Formats: sequence, structure tokens, C-alpha cells
Amino acid sequence: MRTFNVIIERDPDTGLLVGSVPGWPGAHSQGATFDELENNLREVISMLLEDGDPKIESEFVGLQTIQVA
Repeated sequence: MRTFNVIIERDPDTGLLVGSVPGWPGAHSQGATFDELENNLREVISMLLEDGDPKIESEFVGLQTIQVA
């Protein structure tokens, strides 16, 4: 079993949740709910893995909140 970090954002135009694997072009999907998004991402990632190991172009490190006066 493989594990991937996913960034999730809400599209302001459609209201849909959009998820992507940082550094992996093509590894993204959307859904109306978190469950739907997760299922869609699992399907996309599984299909991409059929072509072999991904070439991850960057490493997810984390998120940071910054305050600006």
C-alpha cells in the first residue's frame, strides 16, 4: 500500500473540493464531498500507478500560517 499527501482546496466558482498530490502532475481530482473527492483521487492515483512509479517533482513539506500587519 502506498501513501501520498494531498492538498485540498475549494474552488470558488464551483464550490467543489479539489485535491492534488504535490509534485505529481496529473494526480488531481474533484468532488462535492470529502468522501467523493477521496474516492475520485484513489481512482486517479491507481490509474496513474498502472504506468509505473510516479516521478515526483517536489516534496510536500507542510503548511504554515503567517500573519501580516
